[in-house]
Amino acid sequence: MSLINSTVKPFTVNAYRNGEFLEVTENDLQGHWSVFVFYPGDFTFVCPTELEDLADHYEEFKALGVELYSVSTDSHFCHKAWHDTSQAVGKVQYTMLADMTQKLSKQFGVLIKDAGQALRGTFVIDPEGRIKTEEIHDNGIGREAKELLRKVKAAQYIAAHPGEVCPAKWEDGAATLTPSLDLVGKI
Repeated sequence: MSLINSTVKPFTVNAYRNGEFLEVTENDLQGHWSVFVFYPGDFTFVCPTELEDLADHYEEFKALGVELYSVSTDSHFCHKAWHDTSQAVGKVQYTMLADMTQKLSKQFGVLIKDAGQALRGTFVIDPEGRIKTEEIHDNGIGREAKELLRKVKAAQYIAAHPGEVCPAKWEDGAATLTPSLDLVGKI
């Protein structure tokens, strides 16, 4: 069942960000775009490459008014230890959520019950807390921050321009489409 246009349900989790422990709830997502990036676990192999790629593009996300949240079923203590010992993860300045109860992983449909870990799932959430994109795939396949940035820009564009849609390979500033009877069969 798709989560598109559903609202993020209430949650409370511990988190780690920039040398501090904090608590994050669904209320922290209000008023700005958010991206949840679920991954299987700290101290693994593909995960640090993804978190580093996001860290390398974090300023671009922030410039778009987007806050990033990485999410795993590890504790916030584990996130801190990984951040302190991994050169790649040490670059992370965004919030690392600790989904120890697996509530978020269940809510977003990414929990691997037998493993107690999450699949790789990426969710773009609008300022009202509605899920606008979802992508879930096998844990052996890493994601790319540049493609995620493109999807965020497209989601923001169509939110600001009702009635328009972004075609395949759309990039910021490129032409969009306005679906109409006259356009049917012309593409």
